Amino acid sequence: MESLNRSLSLLFIVVCSLSWVSASANSHDDFLECLYSYHPKESSSFTQVIYTETNSSYSAVLDSSIRNHRFSMPNTPKPLVIVIPLNISHVQATIHCSKKHGLQIRTRSGGHDFEGLSYVSHVPFVVIDLVNLRSVDVDVENEEAWVQSGATVGEVFYRINERSTNLTFAAAVVRTVGIGGLISGGGDGLLFRKYGLSVDNVIDAQLVDANGRVLDRRSMGEDLFWAIRGGGGGSFGIVISWKIKLVHVPSTVTVFSVGRTLEQNATQLLHRWQYVAPNLPNDVYSLVAISTTNASENGAKTVLATFTSLFQGDANEFIPLMQERFPELGLVKEDFIEMTWIESLLLMNGVSNETSEILLDRSNRYSLLPPSFKSKSDYVREPMPEIALQGLWPQLLEVDEGGIAVQNFIAYGGIMEEISETETPFPHRKGTLYKINYNIGWLEEENNNSQRYISWMRKLYSYMGPFVSKSPREAYVNYRDLDIGRNNYYGKTSYKQASIWGRKYFKNNFDRLVYVKTKTDPKNFFKHEQSIPPRFH
Repeated sequence: MESLNRSLSLLFIVVCSLSWVSASANSHDDFLECLYSYHPKESSSFTQVIYTETNSSYSAVLDSSIRNHRFSMPNTPKPLVIVIPLNISHVQATIHCSKKHGLQIRTRSGGHDFEGLSYVSHVPFVVIDLVNLRSVDVDVENEEAWVQSGATVGEVFYRINERSTNLTFAAAVVRTVGIGGLISGGGDGLLFRKYGLSVDNVIDAQLVDANGRVLDRRSMGEDLFWAIRGGGGGSFGIVISWKIKLVHVPSTVTVFSVGRTLEQNATQLLHRWQYVAPNLPNDVYSLVAISTTNASENGAKTVLATFTSLFQGDANEFIPLMQERFPELGLVKEDFIEMTWIESLLLMNGVSNETSEILLDRSNRYSLLPPSFKSKSDYVREPMPEIALQGLWPQLLEVDEGGIAVQNFIAYGGIMEEISETETPFPHRKGTLYKINYNIGWLEEENNNSQRYISWMRKLYSYMGPFVSKSPREAYVNYRDLDIGRNNYYGKTSYKQASIWGRKYFKNNFDRLVYVKTKTDPKNFFKHEQSIPPRFH
């Protein structure tokens, strides 16, 4: 029986592969013809926004915002067509023609999808790349802005700063992250302990649904508006733009970043940080990056913990605060650097020697991430004991020279304690001490060894299980991780199957997301390996 099941599984894969070839051959021309005929008077405009594999620019366009090169290999499935819409009509036409000819849609803004789901599919598909829909219209007087989904975080920060140096948006740190993807999953950043997540500062949106309708908050209704603010991208429609609330930043912020090795009591300091950081004032952002270095006294490899904080205020206030709350870290006046808000963003992006115009650069230059990587996430609700941290270090030290392992511990607390976990789909609120983002990266020439690094990451994740949140073991949807569960590629996904990963990202909010999906996209047009399924699909 086992042999029969294995044979049937292989047959299923072969049939699906043949279906891909058949669909590719048949759907490609029909799809293009459908696009050109959708608005006959505008058919010429489509020639500017469509790329197929026969276009000389196809590969360059596809690769332009891929941030994880393990999803740009020769055997990685490629889209039949890439559409880079110039207006909403192009988006509506692509949805209509994809439905008509049985193609899946993947939507890309910045390309930072950790599992490549915004530009890879295992069934015939089309990519809608929102790069041309990236305007940022700032209203300083009302402290609001309309931001199109294709804008990057860096572009949003820059355009707001152009108009006011004391206003900004509560967004992520990395400048090349697409604002559409960020908001769709939550969006924590340097200001989230004071102002909440990106989704907590969205007041309207413009969405194209599976029927091609253009909806705003009023016409889509509060259920769907709730779902798109943190329920993950690719499930409910394509959000063209977001109306965001701007928040205040002072003229001066203060930053410190100090490293401590194991030989400099990093274990004890990190253990203590767990008690201190979540209880700091809301104006403080606190991160510890764990990596390895050869800086031990005898030149051997050791673990380095880099403690970084940003304070919305000047050093005269921040220095005594940290010396009182965290004297063990041994901070001195020289560790604190005052700067403007925009300068702090450049520093956090590793481009402090550049002008602020670098925030407009959408390329992967100066990226803090290796070309290829695997990431995971956890939320911690009880401080890890010192012995647990000591057990973590040998695993980090066993990564070979070809790999780069960095684990980020990001303190929660602040206003996050005051926002209900049902306010948006993002549930990781009260009681969360900090989030962990695990990363293992490698250079492109190491791609043949990628499985070795991914296996290492899974082993590390398994080790951490007893020390992090449980029932469910929580994860951050913007750090996509297909290891925690996935939907079927070809068949129907059951509620039970999807809830395996869904409750880790959304906890009990998953049920409301399924309800909204069932009501708004019952035929499950918008789908991928971790999209919300309709209840009875």
